Amino acid sequence: MTTILCLASYEKGAEFIREAKARGAYTLLLTVDSLQHAAWPREAIDELYVMPDLANLPNVINGVSYLARSHAIDRIVALDDYDVEMAAALREHLRLPGTGSSAAKIVRDKLAMRFRARQFGVPVPPFSPTFPYESLRSYITRVPGPWLLKPRSEVSTIGIRRIEQPDDLWPTLDELGDRQSYYLLERYIPGDVFHIDSLVWDGQIVFAEAHQYARPPLDVFHGGGVASSRTVERETELHRALLEINADTILALGIRRGPVHAEFIRDVDGHLYFLELGARVGGAHTAEMVEAATGVNLWREWARIEMAGERGYTPPVPRLDYGAVLVSLARQEHPDTGPYDDLEIVWRLDKPHHVGLVLASPDYQRIETLLSEYRERFAQDFAASAPAYSERPPT
Repeated sequence: MTTILCLASYEKGAEFIREAKARGAYTLLLTVDSLQHAAWPREAIDELYVMPDLANLPNVINGVSYLARSHAIDRIVALDDYDVEMAAALREHLRLPGTGSSAAKIVRDKLAMRFRARQFGVPVPPFSPTFPYESLRSYITRVPGPWLLKPRSEVSTIGIRRIEQPDDLWPTLDELGDRQSYYLLERYIPGDVFHIDSLVWDGQIVFAEAHQYARPPLDVFHGGGVASSRTVERETELHRALLEINADTILALGIRRGPVHAEFIRDVDGHLYFLELGARVGGAHTAEMVEAATGVNLWREWARIEMAGERGYTPPVPRLDYGAVLVSLARQEHPDTGPYDDLEIVWRLDKPHHVGLVLASPDYQRIETLLSEYRERFAQDFAASAPAYSERPPT
């Protein structure tokens, strides 16, 4: 029997746990104290453990090592992006297969992934570390602003600051103090933002779906409103270009197995640039949208990959419909989406002070029409003035 230890600093991955259990795994879940009573799929969890903080490396290593005295752990899986490096450290400490610390750093550190992508010829926005100052001064002289000061190990748009003028940069760095080396500076490129959600087996992409945000996540996170995304029209030049840069990026970053959520931007001249990547299932209900359009559940497929071991993995054959997702913070504690009654609605979000829908149709134009209509209606009927996801942005 395969024993899988799942790490989860946030409540997610229920379908992964269910699928692993259904395939014969002995499932262990390690989460934080505050999520002990969350809606985990307890029927599929053999043992649940909690700790105050999954970011404390010595404590987590000690705790999991103690657990390993009585459990022959075969796999360690990070269900959330914040747990990727911890899972890698645990694998190395217990000498288990899977991504180690060096490889995990590439998919968690925005500076590392940009250097690696550029080394392999993948286009990235012009960027610079915040050190040494001489190089940084040369960068802001050479590369016109505005710029974005980005945390190297946060997810999506959390902690990003926009820098308009060179004189604005230095006080901001002074404010960060010893933390400034944990940031990078990047040229702000206005344009359309895309995300591609993939499955990888032995370095080969076996499934990939390209999507476009209606508004860049940075705008939604800082300005509030409705967050939405939908499938890119298939068999177009844009679709082909997105899949190509996604494949080049995954190859450059050396990802061998599992899910990948990658983001790209297209500038006003039509050039695509790599922004960031996570070795995880995309957030903000991307998985529900992907499943609605293709029939492929990314969480379940990830569990199948983990359980396959060296025996081999048979990827799913997807439908080729179109999907969309809309999510917003709601003024109402329990918003009523009853008046939204089109047949294309296949999923509704049930969360206090949030509202969300997933749409699916074989007709690309029908999805476009409904998405445009629903964004306006959401803004009028539900949207609060705060950012759509106050605790974490859409990712």
